[in-house]
Parts: sequence; structure tokens; C-alpha cells
Amino acid sequence: MDTSISLCMIIKDEEQNIRRCLSSVADVVDEIIVVDTGSSDNTCQIAREFGAKIQSFCWNENFSDARNASLELATGDWILFLDADEELAKESKEALRSLVTDDSVEGYFIKVINYIGNEGWIETCPDLIFRLFRNRRDYRFRGAIHEQIADVILEKNNTAAYKIAEEIVVVHYGYLDRQINEKNKKERNLKIIERELAQKPENKLLRYHYGVELFRAERYAEAARELTRAANGIDPNTIYLPKLLRYIVMSHQSAGQPDRALAIVQLGLQHFPNYADLYYYAGLLYLELRQYANASDSFQKAVSMPEQPAQYASFAGVRGFRSFYYLGQIAETFLKYEDAIRYYMASLRDNPEFTPALENIVRILNPRENPEYTVECLEKVFEFCTARANLIMGDIFFRQGAYKLALEYLEKGTKNKTASPEIKLRKIICLIQERRYLEALRIIEEFTSESYLYPLAKFNQLFCFWLQDNKKRVRALFGEFCSFGLAEDTEKVLKLLVDVLDKKGVSAVTLGNDGMDLLLDIVKRLLDMDETDKVERLLNMVNPESLTEHKLNIAQLFYDYGYKEKTKELLKEYLTATADAETYYLLAEIYQETDNYYQAEQNYRRALEINSNVPRYYIRLINLYDNKRKKILQEAMQKYPDMKVFMKLSEEEPVT
Repeated sequence: MDTSISLCMIIKDEEQNIRRCLSSVADVVDEIIVVDTGSSDNTCQIAREFGAKIQSFCWNENFSDARNASLELATGDWILFLDADEELAKESKEALRSLVTDDSVEGYFIKVINYIGNEGWIETCPDLIFRLFRNRRDYRFRGAIHEQIADVILEKNNTAAYKIAEEIVVVHYGYLDRQINEKNKKERNLKIIERELAQKPENKLLRYHYGVELFRAERYAEAARELTRAANGIDPNTIYLPKLLRYIVMSHQSAGQPDRALAIVQLGLQHFPNYADLYYYAGLLYLELRQYANASDSFQKAVSMPEQPAQYASFAGVRGFRSFYYLGQIAETFLKYEDAIRYYMASLRDNPEFTPALENIVRILNPRENPEYTVECLEKVFEFCTARANLIMGDIFFRQGAYKLALEYLEKGTKNKTASPEIKLRKIICLIQERRYLEALRIIEEFTSESYLYPLAKFNQLFCFWLQDNKKRVRALFGEFCSFGLAEDTEKVLKLLVDVLDKKGVSAVTLGNDGMDLLLDIVKRLLDMDETDKVERLLNMVNPESLTEHKLNIAQLFYDYGYKEKTKELLKEYLTATADAETYYLLAEIYQETDNYYQAEQNYRRALEINSNVPRYYIRLINLYDNKRKKILQEAMQKYPDMKVFMKLSEEEPVT
């Protein structure tokens, strides 16, 4: 006789999720039991389409009561329980039917992969949860929240054997930001747990869950205290202890307590010496403390760890792309760009979807100044054979200011398909930067007033005509913008553009931070187009007080686009008001590039006097002395070509 499986669920207003969940198990379970706690949408109707038995339940803020109501209706030999925001992985179906034929097992822990974050960047976090067990009358859930049944089964049957079902995976979407915000899960869960804890203050599992909920609610110091209470005196064999230790580390880290977090890491590694997550978080903590050697060592240990046991619930990538990424960042900190690229490549090999590593590689290659070389390097390693890959590269090139390359890849990514409004806007900007004004204007005309990007499209239309000195069209568009009800700063910047064209002798404009951000974006685009006269006219019409705190950013833009003398002028002006390490460093870079070693040395040393915690200041000063040494040797060898002592010195490695 075949062994039967009952799927048991409790639901409320899950029409966005339940079809996905039930579709994943419809052909593997024998019956579907749904307990509805008060849905007002189409949840129950969708469940009926799958033949579910549905029972209403008056919600009493007790998840166990609702779970047990579903068990009362189940007739299968085994119970599988899922939530509506979960689904059974396709490759797990055959394994599920096989597991329930094992007469020696009373229940199984199943791997649950939690998707966390938002749709822009989703990460995965595995967990191990008791989800599959035999259907017995005396096996019932306990606990108002984070309800448990594994302990209950052992109380009722002290010979019960459990196993970990490694071959079964359940995917959970409930920790995505959208899901949490829609359901107000954080506040609901905290309220129920606090009521339970008042009745059972010594329940360590309940306190562990309370600490986790406090962490999710971003109450980090409280979370650390509660999780520590849950850990004190706990049995070292407790299955959730590795996760508990990691949450304590994360809570102290997020609460700004790195020393306490590191102490817990060391304690945890005594119990779990191969726990990759603890090495990874140690790396983050040491990096925060600028202990780069310790950070590098910790990340290296993380990537060297063996496959993690299921009960560790190890975060995806701590043994791979995440740790390699931070190793790349450390290499960049010490200006070791070849090592950095190697680590970023290792990160991408582990996770080709991890675009931050790809973006850092592109940034190091500097596509704005070296477009051909950048493409040559990238195409030796990567295959941009899909529309999505080309769009990703287009976005990266766009953010790096390599507008010609960005346009090329965005065009490839949208070939034979309609571009999204966001991509159209990027194309418009790229076309304007390439002075292909008519093409840009044609795309702008495709935007309607209903589009949320319409104001940005119209701004680029105004900017396009402004670059062509078309006063009439600029004034007309400015009038149209004013009818939108613009923010004060935005209107001031647009009026500034109009006044620059009219060459009016107006009083200097005072801008807030939002206005300065918009102005700096315009300055960046103008410098990219070599429109320095327009930049000068714009900046001269802004109140100097508005420019003061942004002068370093303005100077950096001039430096990035090759205007070194103007950069020096701005930096020296800035230093009359503020002694800033980065300003001295940038001045030193300019002086070193022009072989003015004395001024370069003085400015590097001033940067170090203000902030000695930046490794690149030391490294560039060492490079300066090395270059100076080489130049002196060259002069000496030219003066005394027959003196072997100089020949010998030229072959020696400089002292570092």
C-alpha cells in the first residue's frame, strides 16, 4: 500500500503567493488541507482550484492552534507543512516520495532557502527546519509563534528517530522586503513573542526567536542582549547554536560594537572551528577596524573552509564570492590592482550574477579613458552573448561615465526588442554626451506626461537645447517645468541655466544640497564634453558659500577629466578654509605627475599628519621616493657613465 502525504497550511490573504506554492506540490502530495484565518481576497478560491479542503479558523494570535486545526483534518500517513510564501523545489519531488517510505524515521529536518532583500538585490540564506513527520493523533504543535513539534514528538515517543533530508529544498520568499512590509510581520511577531516570553521567560528557543525578530526590527543592541541570554548555559549540541552565535555577532556588529562581536567570533570558533560564516564576519569586523592583515587572513580562511553542515545555515557566498570580493577591496586599498582584479574574477567565477565585482573590474580598467583596452580585456574573459549581459554592461559603463561604450551595449541589449523607459533615458543621456542631439530628441518625444520619468526626459530636452544655445526653446521648456510645481532648488538650477544663456548679471544663487547635487551632475556632463567655459559660467553664478563644502567634489571632477591646473586652483582655495587629508593627497598626486617631487612630498606628508589610517597615502609616498631615486640615479649615471658604483646602485632594489 502506498504511503500518503497530507500538505497542511494556514493562510490569510495570500493570493499573490498561494498558486506558486500549491503548483509546486500538487502532483506529489495526496491531499491539501488549508486553514484560513480570515482572508478577504481570492486566496481560498485559488486553493479550491487545487482541490484543497478548506476550513475557517478564528484567529487568536496563536500559530500552534491554527496548525493543529489543520492536522485534525489530515488523513495522510505523513504531514508536510508549508507556508503560502514557500514552494517545493522541482528537483525535490521524487526525493519527498522516497523519504516517507523509510519505516525507521519519525520525521525530517528540511533545508529551507530564504530569499532576503528586495527585487533589486536578492540574497539567499539557508536554514534547517523540521517540516515532515508522521501523522499521529498525539503529535501536535506547541507555542504561540515559531511553533514547534519536533520536541513534542520526542516527548511522546522517546525512541523517535529524526534525519536531515539533504535532498529536499523548500524556497521561502517571505523575508523579501516587500513581503515583510506588506504583512507587517516584524511588529506582529514581536508582539506575540513578548506575550509568550512573559509566561515562559526561561524558554531559550523562544528567546532565540525573540532576539532574531529584534534584529530584523533593527533593534540591534536589544537583539544582542536577548540572544546572549538565549546562549548562556545552552547545550553545545543544540541544533540552532551555530545560527544563534552568528546572530549575536551580527547584532553586535550592527550595534557598532565590533570588539564584542569579535569576542563572540573567537568563542564560536572554539566550538565550530570550520564555521565559514564566523571567519567571514571576523573579516568584516577587522576591515571595519582597519586591521587589514587580520581581515585578509579571515577572508582567506572563510574561502578555505569545507562544505558547511546544513545546521550551520551558512549564508550563500561566504566561502566564495563574498569573501573574494572583500579580498579584492583590501587589495585595492593597498593599490594592488592586479591582485584586486584577480580576486574580483574569483568572485565572479563563484557567482556570475554578482555584478559589484564586475563593476569594480570595469572601474579599475577605466573605460572612459581606455575604452578599447577595457573592451579587449573584458571580452577575453566574459561572453556578452545575451541581451541581459549587454544591458548589465551598458549600465556599468553608464555609471562609469563611459557614455559611448554604454550606448553601444545598451543598443545591443535592446536589439529587436522594446527598451524600458529607464534604458531609454540612459540612451538619451549617452546620445547627448556624444552630441547626437537629434537622435536624443526623437527618443525624448516618446515619453508621455504619465511616465514617472517624464520630468527627467524633459530636463534632458532642455539640456540638449541649452548645449546648442537655443535660448527660445530653453525658455519655453523652463516655463513648462515651472508648471510642474518644482522643488525650490531644482527651479533655481534650471533658472541658472536660462540666465547663463542670457548672460544676465544676476546676483549669485544660493543652493541647498539637492540643488548642488543636480549642479554637480551637470558639471560632470559638461566636463565630459569639454565644455569648460559653460562650467566656469555656471559656477561663477553660484553663491561661494554654497560651493564651499562641495569644492573638493568639484575639484575631483576637474581632476578626473584631466584639468589639473584648475584642480590645483580649487584645492588651494579649499585648503584656505579646511585642512583636509584628501585635498592634500590630491594635490600631491598632481605634483607627482609633473615631477615636482618636493611639493608632492610635502603634501603627502600633510595628508598623513591629518589621517595616518589611509594606506594609499604611505604607498604613494613610497612610490614618490622610488621615482625620485630613479631620477637621481639616471642623472648621476649620465654625469659619471664610467663609475661602476652608480651602475651597481641602479641594479639594486630600493629599500622599502
